[in-house]
Amino acid sequence: MSLAGRLGTLLCVLAAGCASTPPARLYMLSASSPAAETALDVSVSVGPVSIPAAVDRPQIVVATAANQVRLDDFNRWTSPLQENLSSVIAENLAALLGSSRVTRFPKTSSADADFRVAIEVTRFESVPGQWATLDAAWTVRRTADGVVQTQRTSVREPVPDNSFEALAAAHSRAAARLSQDIGGAIRGMIERAAITRQDTI
Repeated sequence: MSLAGRLGTLLCVLAAGCASTPPARLYMLSASSPAAETALDVSVSVGPVSIPAAVDRPQIVVATAANQVRLDDFNRWTSPLQENLSSVIAENLAALLGSSRVTRFPKTSSADADFRVAIEVTRFESVPGQWATLDAAWTVRRTADGVVQTQRTSVREPVPDNSFEALAAAHSRAAARLSQDIGGAIRGMIERAAITRQDTI
């Protein structure tokens, strides 16, 4: 076979191989918190939100053993996970607080927010067919007087099957639980401030 023929055969093989490679499936976290019964006239800045470097990548990182993970090239996040998570938490808080003034840091409007929320995710683990784990330390700071509340949220949501749809849904539920804890802290700080003002009258 001539050189041109061999090159042609090689190109055909490569083309066939590329054609048989399945496209990557894309997933995203979604907001899922219910609307607040009582709306608050409050502004909140969400961020910075940090996540572990091990999962800060396009591929979904799957835990396969106690000290082993796998990058799944065919199942990916639609956008950077840190951005997706912070957006979902902001959307959840807007619903939980009944406020349209919840923004993501570092938007310009965030500088004058009544409350600032910083979140450090220390664990974001994905085990298809078993669970999705989210551990985070977070801080709520009231801008007016600098009062700070720091807490930790640990959530493990069951994943009913081996699909990545179920895994993303479980992580979304975990993000909603985190948002509920943060929203509860903000409401509690507002209520305590109102009681203090009444006591001083």
